[in-house]
Amino acid sequence: MNAPRRTARPRLPAGPWRSPLRGPWLTSVFGAVLLAGLPVLFLTGLLSYAAYNPDLSPLNDKTPAKGLLGFYLFSWPTHPAWLYRLNQGVHVTLGVVLVPVLLAKLWSVVPKLFTMPPVRSLAHALDRLSLLLLVGGALFEFVTGLLNAQLDYLFPGSFYPLHFYGAWVFTGALAAHVALRLPRTVRALRSRDFRAELRTPTARTRPEPQDDSGLVSSHPAEPTMSRRGALGMVGLGSLALFAVTAGQSLGGPLRETALLAPHGRDPGSGPNGFPVNKTAAIAHIRPQDLGERWRLVVRGPGGRAATLTLADLHALAQYRAALPIACVEGWSTENQHWEGVRLRDLARLVGYPSDPPGVFVESVQPAGSFRAVALRANQVRDGRSLLALRVNGAVLSYDHGYPARIIVPAAPGVMNTKWVRQLTFGASDFGEPA
Repeated sequence: MNAPRRTARPRLPAGPWRSPLRGPWLTSVFGAVLLAGLPVLFLTGLLSYAAYNPDLSPLNDKTPAKGLLGFYLFSWPTHPAWLYRLNQGVHVTLGVVLVPVLLAKLWSVVPKLFTMPPVRSLAHALDRLSLLLLVGGALFEFVTGLLNAQLDYLFPGSFYPLHFYGAWVFTGALAAHVALRLPRTVRALRSRDFRAELRTPTARTRPEPQDDSGLVSSHPAEPTMSRRGALGMVGLGSLALFAVTAGQSLGGPLRETALLAPHGRDPGSGPNGFPVNKTAAIAHIRPQDLGERWRLVVRGPGGRAATLTLADLHALAQYRAALPIACVEGWSTENQHWEGVRLRDLARLVGYPSDPPGVFVESVQPAGSFRAVALRANQVRDGRSLLALRVNGAVLSYDHGYPARIIVPAAPGVMNTKWVRQLTFGASDFGEPA
């Protein structure tokens, strides 16, 4: 007589994290992609900061207490002219593209954030601390970066020091995490054949073997997606974000595809029809400040000075330069054709016949960041560095800096001061303007 069949007990979930996709292999794949991209983000971020020449002037330096963290700073070059455009295009576009990968990586390791007990030993406590700094730092850097690029930075506080210090904290935590986990990551990547996973459908998807990683559920649910599908979904998300972001840096017809670019998708037409970050109205520029009473004051050593009207500037030798505008938010223009007076020729008016020094540039703008900046000697001496009076064959519009603005090769957009009122060559103190 056959014994009665025993009904199998249902398997109960050990917590809410039951996806059969979670495991060391998938986590390591996302981690490998981030490990390739995050160092590029960090490097381009450091280069972006160096482009402001923060060690030249307190006005350029938005992170004055950086101390040893500024060890790498160098004189930002003017060649090639597209250097900053490339740097910021890569930095911002790559940062946006990596968002789906970052979110997927966090999803894959979320069970680790809720392991109990939270601390089992000193070594475990240090590991948990590095994980907290890693996850918190990653979210902070990506959120603040996206806010700055997309919403004119609505996060409380100053973007520059927050993003700068946050990058160092996050990168330190990332370095510690990689040092601790790299051997395990390599073993996990080798544990499964990548091509085989891409050929595995949902019906044949199985959980990874149980191990001590804490990522594999002890009671996995039935799969509703394959690992191939998960990787494809993340990859498609990154591709879609690239498609709606990269056009702001690449320009041309692709600018219309930059749906995530708030600056200048439709900048208008005509010679002045290219993006602008800060309009005259936003900068509180009054028409009377730029009218017939406007004068440019050029100062040099020993009290030498020259006061020039707009007509005086037009009477000087005019030069042309084809240069882009590129901003920290990642947007840039194609080359615009500028025309005006070379900075080194203005330095000659006040006692520098050759080898002019740096210059302190002040704007009519009454308040706000970068209403005054300092430029290095190498920037002044470059023949393409102009006090521009015209662009693309037309007089500058008010929003583009009428009656005169700075244009310097490879410099961040905010260093190309608009509505210029005074140039001081060889200033011993590049301090706050009066």
